Formats: sequence, C-alpha cells, structure tokens
Amino acid sequence: MVDFRDLATVKQVAVEAPFITEAKLRWWIFHAETNGLKPALIKIGGRVYIDRAEFNKWLEGQRMAPKALNDAA
Repeated sequence: MVDFRDLATVKQVAVEAPFITEAKLRWWIFHAETNGLKPALIKIGGRVYIDRAEFNKWLEGQRMAPKALNDAA
C-alpha cells in the first residue's frame, strides 16, 4: 500500500538528492520500462509521482557490487 507521505515530485527528489539532477531523473523515468524503475512511479492525471521507499529500493539495486577476490585472477 502506498502512503501519500512517501510520494514526491521529480523536482522534490532532485532537491532532496543533489547528486541526482532533474534531467537525469526524467531520463530514468522515460526509460522506466527497461531499467526497472516502474514500480516506484505513480501517474495521476498526467503527473508522475515517485514513491520514495520504492525509489530507494531501486537505487540500492543499482549498486555496483565489489568484485570477489577470486574474480580478479
């Protein structure tokens, strides 16, 4: 279930996370079908809202895992 207090606009997320530009966030939204971001998006009346909890899960999934020591050889 979505809690309305967890929803944010693109601009709000860009302000709260200065390492993410509004343009980059809109690019991710445009490609949400292929990059897996779709579960974090809610569209109401032509506006896109971002579920912060789902966005954080998606962001964590983008983490580049360090290579194992055995992979280096």
